[in-house]
Amino acid sequence: MTDTRLIHNVGAGALEWLWAHRDGFQLEPDVDPEIGFLERFKPIGELAMICKVLFREGVAGSRQAQLARQLLDHAWRETLDGGRMLVRGQLTEPLSPIPFEVYLPFKELGYSQPEIERAARLNHRLDSWVAFEATPTRRLGLSAFQRRFGLPPRPPEAELRDTTWLARTPEPWTVEGHIAYDVTHNVFHLTDWGERPDGLPPGTAEYLATWLPVWIDDWLDLERWDLLGELLVVDACLPRPTLDERAWEGFAAAQQPDGAMPALRTMPQGAPDEVFDIVYHPTLVAAYASVLATSRSLSRLVQAS
Repeated sequence: MTDTRLIHNVGAGALEWLWAHRDGFQLEPDVDPEIGFLERFKPIGELAMICKVLFREGVAGSRQAQLARQLLDHAWRETLDGGRMLVRGQLTEPLSPIPFEVYLPFKELGYSQPEIERAARLNHRLDSWVAFEATPTRRLGLSAFQRRFGLPPRPPEAELRDTTWLARTPEPWTVEGHIAYDVTHNVFHLTDWGERPDGLPPGTAEYLATWLPVWIDDWLDLERWDLLGELLVVDACLPRPTLDERAWEGFAAAQQPDGAMPALRTMPQGAPDEVFDIVYHPTLVAAYASVLATSRSLSRLVQAS
């Protein structure tokens, strides 16, 4: 079985890098409208979600927990200006779900912005919200977020579970990068980001138990660390995780001494802000995978004792 310390150290290093590079989580208020002001919000929402998982699982050391809270406070106060930038984003694109998606994990962690909450409730009543064009996996995620916010999902999650690629359990060799990312997020939404492994329908769980090890092996050999990290999260979301030793050792070996995780093969070169934009996501994923896998590994050790 994979060494729990190795798994834990991946996350500890990732959080150190994220804290050292916290100013990379910045918005561009004056960006050309054609590029999209809201595009820069995505990293902040991902950061908040992963910090929420870290607190939920309760396996982080005191240093990790401290850094996670400091990252959240910095993102909320400095980057989002106490949530006012979310309001500005909502005014810029009134029907966009992005401000709501970014806000929800902050709300669940005790932060508050009443104007965003009012906008979420208003949008929820609009037919345009249901008609918003999205992939089946994204639509499933939006409905899951509505449920967590306390709104009746539109459409209901039960109507969406069978509409995704993963639900159809297609030929496993047809998976490529975009499909694989949809698969990982499908699992995140069905399990509430690893909180409810029993949220996976039995047929889906069985399909993943059979084919996920093959996909992990493939993307390990390709050194696609960002996607491999997400697949390691999926493994930790399963009722019976494998915690694949070879994959975790390869993943940990790819991590840089400062905690950064390259997206593909080796670290990119370029200006610091350009490198951040490439590296922040695989590093966040490394923290996420580490927390869930550490939790599962410790649970297994307890059960075996």
